[in-house]
Amino acid sequence: MDNGPESVAKALADWAAAKGITLVHIQPGKPTQNAYIERFNRTFRTEVLDCYVFESLQEVRAMAADWLHRYNHERPHEALGRIPPIPLPHVTIPKHLLLTGSGVRGGFTEVLSAVE
Repeated sequence: MDNGPESVAKALADWAAAKGITLVHIQPGKPTQNAYIERFNRTFRTEVLDCYVFESLQEVRAMAADWLHRYNHERPHEALGRIPPIPLPHVTIPKHLLLTGSGVRGGFTEVLSAVE
């Protein structure tokens, strides 16, 4: 049995179909359509997955949850004017830095509501 990428892709497609999920692929030759998640994946891989030898899946989940909290609550993000995506209550976000519209990267629209 082949356990290569084709087998994994078929298993994912079958699972998604069974759950009623439509898989949407980027257009050929348009890698920038996926740039945000690729950046996130690279950061997660280099800062978590490549740095530790995990003993259990539970340990991976705990480490990932801790890292994600720090990533969203403490780590300054360049695109947001060097503030975290989920800012502290006393932080005022300049309106020109807010992410709005349907093309919002990372789904931060609800968190970064308009601040005048």
